[in-house]
Amino acid sequence: MANIPFITIEGPIGIGKTSLAKKLSSHYNFHLLKEIVEENPFLDKFYENMEAWSFQTEMFFLCNRFKQLDDIKQQYLSMGKPVMADYHIFKNMIFAQRTLSSDKMIKFEKIYEILTEDMPMPNMIIYLHASIDTMMNRIKRRGRTIEKNIQASYLEQLSSDYEDYINYLERSHPDLSIIRIDGDIMDFVQYQSDLEGIIQMVDEQLRKLA
Repeated sequence: MANIPFITIEGPIGIGKTSLAKKLSSHYNFHLLKEIVEENPFLDKFYENMEAWSFQTEMFFLCNRFKQLDDIKQQYLSMGKPVMADYHIFKNMIFAQRTLSSDKMIKFEKIYEILTEDMPMPNMIIYLHASIDTMMNRIKRRGRTIEKNIQASYLEQLSSDYEDYINYLERSHPDLSIIRIDGDIMDFVQYQSDLEGIIQMVDEQLRKLA
């Protein structure tokens, strides 16, 4: 299963993860795994009052992502079928560390470790990052009601946390391919040439997995 492509696209809110995952899964004919977002019944309340609703929100995401990844492991990766995902479960720790109080974080981390001990690790991560202005504009453009209360300060903290975690993964997993895409420079939704540039980078990493 190690050499079966399991590509995850990661980055902060509003960066274009799902859009890129759809385009790449179509191009490569890989199974598309999309995270559950709007179905989270606590998310709207969370953006209004993070302190009060953070634990419920993170636990919903953790349990649903665990179920999705367990299904992917059994039905696709173990059968030799490649997967393109617009998230990985490790993002739970990025968000939880920012939003949970210390006592709830201890409980959450214990549950996270139990659930993820045998979860498949991606062998390629496409990391999207951009300026806060770019992300805020994209969030506004897609018009999700549940995201109307997102603050720029929260996005700034989240972007910093993502950068730290991706750097950690790069150091701790030398065999993991990480492709960094600057969303301020590359707009793969508007420009086909930018998408083709990303495909070339992915092709190069796929050859290393073969």
